[in-house]
Amino acid sequence: MAFYTYLLKCVDGSYYCGHTDQLEFRIGQHQSGKGSDYTARRQPVELVWSQDFPTRHEALAAERQIKGWSRAKKEAPIAGDWDRVQFLSRSADT
Repeated sequence: MAFYTYLLKCVDGSYYCGHTDQLEFRIGQHQSGKGSDYTARRQPVELVWSQDFPTRHEALAAERQIKGWSRAKKEAPIAGDWDRVQFLSRSADT
């Protein structure tokens, strides 16, 4: 069974990060206003990034890590720019 970490873009331009083992079903919940209070107040939402993981623990760890990222760093994997993720990680450490 696969587990997923995902990013949604909300109508106000903010990002929501979550994890699930049923990606399509969970996105449908968010899009219908039943996924979370945060996304229910920021409709419509759009899936902009997801990644699968072999365990729930890894997906949850990725969610927690991404939730702490800056907006610019969240936008890097959406664009598929993992070099930028690394760059922003290094620049945050200095």
